[in-house]
Amino acid sequence: MKKFYHIFIFILTVSLFVSCSSENEKKQYETISINQKTIKNTVVATGVIKPRVGAEVRVGSRASGIVKKLFVNVGDRVKKGDMLAKLDDTELTAQYNQVLANLENAKTNLKYTKQEKERQETLLAKGFTSQQNYDIAVKNYEMAQAQFAQNNASLDYSKIQLDYTNIIAPVSGVVASVSTQEGETVTAMFSAPTFVTIIDTSRLEVRAYVDETDIGKVFTGQKAGFTVDTYSDIIFEGKVVSIYPKAEILDNVVNYDVIIEITDKKGKTLRPEMTTTVNILMDSLNNVIAIPEKAITKENGESFVYILEGEKPVKRKIITGTKNKSLIQVVSGLKINDKLILNK
Repeated sequence: MKKFYHIFIFILTVSLFVSCSSENEKKQYETISINQKTIKNTVVATGVIKPRVGAEVRVGSRASGIVKKLFVNVGDRVKKGDMLAKLDDTELTAQYNQVLANLENAKTNLKYTKQEKERQETLLAKGFTSQQNYDIAVKNYEMAQAQFAQNNASLDYSKIQLDYTNIIAPVSGVVASVSTQEGETVTAMFSAPTFVTIIDTSRLEVRAYVDETDIGKVFTGQKAGFTVDTYSDIIFEGKVVSIYPKAEILDNVVNYDVIIEITDKKGKTLRPEMTTTVNILMDSLNNVIAIPEKAITKENGESFVYILEGEKPVKRKIITGTKNKSLIQVVSGLKINDKLILNK
């Protein structure tokens, strides 16, 4: 039995050795074929989508009164000139009608004084009236003219005040917020109370926050690409249009605001306050050999990779150049169609 036991152990050991040798010989390597690529050097920053200057308008009222009717809700799309709300105009309408009546009275008085002036002028020419009577007629006519002009101006003013009860959209866009409700009383003594906020969603921009270590690489006119969480697989296009001179310091980190004009929305709807990841393009290298940085090993300050030749990995020294977040340029040491091992 002891003899058979030793034989069994020997056979098991040999089997394990052969199995391990077979596995080593058949080790599978993850490889990629070397070809030419384009390396883009970028400045990476976080940012947020904001309305451009003038694209967000807070619509208020210049008249005081009770909100009689509210015509919009949050999310409604409005056009320039659309009615947003209506104030109770009972008092202002009464004032307008009163001024209108005064104007009609002044118009009638002007007509009468004009006739009297012309009559006195005719009588004076024939010597049937005195110069004093004529002068009084002229004075009354001129006073009637002034009174008519004053009432006409008052009517214009009353019309303007009455029109203030109609809250009109000054721009086209989407209603972002509604700050009042029907039945509320608004007072416009010191400042115009805000009724609604309208945002023109066609006039948006990206405000990117660039670290002080990278701001020296950014210039107006540079192209940029950005993504948002909602469309994570789409790269939207833009360009740098301005750089704010004043820094923003948050948690002892210095950032500069870089404004990026959106040039291509890719047919998607972008909204204010969406968070963005921005890549500002500095320059690019075309048709160069570039590989993933994870395939490179460092030894004594030199760079090496492993190439699969036949079934065997071969160590090869390389010289690297420019790199970005995912790729690094290989200046020498590799050629097109080499099989680069990634999992050595």
